[in-house]
Amino acid sequence: MFGTALVERGSREIRLTPIGESLLEKARQILLSVEELDDLVRAAKGPLAGRLRMGVIPTVAPYFLPEMISALSRRFPSLDLTLREAVTQSLIADLQDGRLDLAVVALPISEPSLTEFALFEEDFVLVRTSQDAGKPVPSPKTLQTMRLLLLEEGHCFRDQALSFCQFGRTRAGALMEGSSLSTLVQMVGAGMGVTLIPDMAVDLETRSADVSIARFPAPRPSRRIGMVWRKSNPLSEQLMQIGAVIRAVGRGGTGPAPPGDGVPPILPGQTIAEAGRPD
Repeated sequence: MFGTALVERGSREIRLTPIGESLLEKARQILLSVEELDDLVRAAKGPLAGRLRMGVIPTVAPYFLPEMISALSRRFPSLDLTLREAVTQSLIADLQDGRLDLAVVALPISEPSLTEFALFEEDFVLVRTSQDAGKPVPSPKTLQTMRLLLLEEGHCFRDQALSFCQFGRTRAGALMEGSSLSTLVQMVGAGMGVTLIPDMAVDLETRSADVSIARFPAPRPSRRIGMVWRKSNPLSEQLMQIGAVIRAVGRGGTGPAPPGDGVPPILPGQTIAEAGRPD
């Protein structure tokens, strides 16, 4: 059909030729445009309804999803929410390829093709053995001398913890790792070291572990949780309304708005202009 080879056949594998890769990328763009046409029709109909594909990072999903889903179901009863839990890099790739409509991640992402919408900030806390309860809270410099347990490579929370503790990449390779926050907390309870976890994870992860929680003095380590979606998505205005609902849930449990946010929430029935948001 195309008059040229699209694939290269080897003895053990088949790979795309350069022209094949270019055609595949064009096909993906066409499929994404078709999906966005469907979204454009949905946006014109009014209140958000139908399928919405959302990604959430693993250090948020187990602790925040139940309350978030409940709030969204009340506000958008016709919404069919499909969820995927994955690390940030995978979620961003899925967004750009059109496999997701939005993602809840730690900001900033700094991807030119995506819109970022700040939701709330939360502090990190130190998890250590119960025998250490009441001891002075170590400084970032002191943490460098302790056995620090971290999530595996690929988790943005790992990078944020390393930044606070001022670990270089070379030294980070010698630290002990776990695949989840649950694993890290249990390792702390077994006396293997200390770790940092987000505030939203404290109740769930520490209730069955022999550990103690310590909060850092100001300036505390923290992260900003937000939503991202493609700038080309015709549902942007509706996604901002979803963001306003999620923001209210997050701030109800984590404290004040992010400093310098300056973005008023969109109330039910409001447009972007009525809410005073920039385009």
